[in-house]
Amino acid sequence: MRATSAVGLVLARPPRLLGAEPFFMEFIAGIEERLAEQGRSVLLHIVANHTAEIAAYRRWAGQQLVDAVVLVNPVVDDTRPAVLRELGLPVVVAGEAAGDLPAVRRDDVGSVRAALAHLLDLGHRRIARVSGPETLRHTRTRTAALLEAARSAGVTAEMVAGDYSEESGAKLTAALLGGSEPPSAIVYDNDLMALAGLNTAKELGLEIPRDLSLIAWDDSSLCRLASPPLTTMSLDVHLFGDLVAESVLRLIDGQPVAQRWCETETVVARGTTAAPGPRHQVA
Repeated sequence: MRATSAVGLVLARPPRLLGAEPFFMEFIAGIEERLAEQGRSVLLHIVANHTAEIAAYRRWAGQQLVDAVVLVNPVVDDTRPAVLRELGLPVVVAGEAAGDLPAVRRDDVGSVRAALAHLLDLGHRRIARVSGPETLRHTRTRTAALLEAARSAGVTAEMVAGDYSEESGAKLTAALLGGSEPPSAIVYDNDLMALAGLNTAKELGLEIPRDLSLIAWDDSSLCRLASPPLTTMSLDVHLFGDLVAESVLRLIDGQPVAQRWCETETVVARGTTAAPGPRHQVA
């Protein structure tokens, strides 16, 4: 394969969601900034699904458009790594990689434990989580970690799966709060679902955080500007992209690339978490 100056990144994600969610924009900025130091850039392609993503890889390989690929959102039984190996495209995974692929991982287990510890310290004993799609490897890792940590702490944890959209955040929050034993706290896997959940809770007449505590995954300006400002699990997303780009550059240069880890996300406590209010007090 002839050398190019591009690194490929395909996002199988609805464009409307990508435009509203800050995470990937900051992630791409981190990659782009690091690559630019070496005279390289990101070739970004947005598609609807993994079938279209694989078609893009085949096209890139056939036209020799990229030197390597960043693979995001690994899923269970992921077919993309095998296709990339077949095409001879070097790959770095942003997330949990199957097998021995080079990867930059987030500490989802440690971050889940930190989120739960924050809620336990406040006195919460009935906690729900609105997750991303269940096919994602990191979703399953977070689910398993929360269930184990909740079991060890002797508290209840309920899981419902969303799709990262505002619509799913609103719908699932309403369903959780309409149950016979509503949670006193909800953790969301992204900021859009959390913001929608916050609005839904207020529309239902709840006072936040007296009646319900909320935590959003991945801090953003949207979380800081919410009313009240959202408590978040904070990750330096720009640095995450930078670490991925550094691994890609090493891979292109033929250097060994070890698995790397981001720092564990930290709780940034703001206005949506507090001790459970009267509606959750045990008589």
